Amino acid sequence: MKIGMLTSGGDCQGLNSALRGVAKALYYRFGKDVEIYGIRDGYRGLIYGDIQKMNPKDFSGILTLGGTILGTSRQSFKTMCTPLEEFGGKTKLDKMLETCKKYKFDCLVILGGNGTHKTANLLAQNGINVVSLPKTIDNDLWGTDMTFGFQSAVDIATNVIDCIHSTATSHGRVFIVEVMGHKVGWLTLHAGISGGADVILIPEIPYDVDKVCSVLQKRKKNGKAFSILAVAEGAMSKEEAAMSKKEFKAARASMKEPSISYRLANEITERTGQEIRVTIPGHFQRGGSPCAYDRILTTRFGTAAAEMIANKQFGRMVAIHNNEITSVPLEEVAGKLKTVSPDCDEIRAAKALGISMGI
Repeated sequence: MKIGMLTSGGDCQGLNSALRGVAKALYYRFGKDVEIYGIRDGYRGLIYGDIQKMNPKDFSGILTLGGTILGTSRQSFKTMCTPLEEFGGKTKLDKMLETCKKYKFDCLVILGGNGTHKTANLLAQNGINVVSLPKTIDNDLWGTDMTFGFQSAVDIATNVIDCIHSTATSHGRVFIVEVMGHKVGWLTLHAGISGGADVILIPEIPYDVDKVCSVLQKRKKNGKAFSILAVAEGAMSKEEAAMSKKEFKAARASMKEPSISYRLANEITERTGQEIRVTIPGHFQRGGSPCAYDRILTTRFGTAAAEMIANKQFGRMVAIHNNEITSVPLEEVAGKLKTVSPDCDEIRAAKALGISMGI
């Protein structure tokens, strides 16, 4: 049995522990009857044939290791079926199918997020046996309650907010902490609640800057000298939400500030006169060792993937529902986002504590 493994898209905590879970379970079950091949830098390695045979020792000592031992890259799904002069008119999909045929892979194990799963489904539709694992710090993959990497990123973002509390209290300032999340706000919502933010702004709930200012002024009037805003990098105002996609892109392209948080800081200062500081932890949220939760989750995902391979349950993504490991068809996952519902439990809990969502 020949298995190809790759990690694609943005990196996150837990990729190595997930690879370890799959590999160790396969080696334990099949022994010398299984060969595992590492595909370098995601789909790029599959396109160009950058592949190496792995052995059991390659998966030892990586449970706590951040990043990915296989490397990763982003390959746009939109270009997968475009004929390229580089390949003599063939497409990236054609090249990947050729590589799979050359190595005679019995299954590809693919670890990734939304874009990765679109391509994984494309490969499955073209006859490749695929089993995938849900990876993203955004927790926005449809079909699973949780993705690995999310909880580790929440812990880091929460720690940033915790640390900001000290300096915010000391100086009596308003701090904005910009958390990753272009399209969905799960990471900001969880970090904001667990870090004790006073205002949480996420893409799914367009904010009214005047309402945000009103909250800050009310806190100041009530003797609370500092405030903390957890703002998703993809947060948008109610005015932006009313724009067409083309208008929105143009508006953001012409924005003088480097990010939405800096624009918001300027708007708040203009309206209230309060001193604002912006903190952007950025890629810190992707790095470092996976937390204990993610180590357990990736182990469960990895061993489940190995079992699916043994049972020839291909074309599916490993998932978790109500703390039970299951799987869902790739065709149901590809292209779908799991967004934050304005009426979800976390939003209701935040509002019950008096946390403003900017509306």
